[in-house]
Amino acid sequence: MAIRQMLRRSLSSEKRPNEVPKGHVAVYVGQNEKKRFVIPLSYLNHPLFQELLFRAEEEFGFHHPMGGLTIPCSEDVFVDLTSRLSRT
Repeated sequence: MAIRQMLRRSLSSEKRPNEVPKGHVAVYVGQNEKKRFVIPLSYLNHPLFQELLFRAEEEFGFHHPMGGLTIPCSEDVFVDLTSRLSRT
């Protein structure tokens, strides 16, 4: 649950929606309604996260409808994964 609060805090504390802190990347998550999350770049190298990236590549190729990296999974699955990654 703490990761969800951190992710929401990072979203709400941004002064400009396009601003991402150094060492982080913005991703859009959701099946229908996309929600923006800001995550550490280090997550991109983790095998569990790379599985999500592979699914994103299969679904969207290099065309992401939100203009940024779009992850095709539910918000709950994404939050669960990022909370596990934050503990490693």
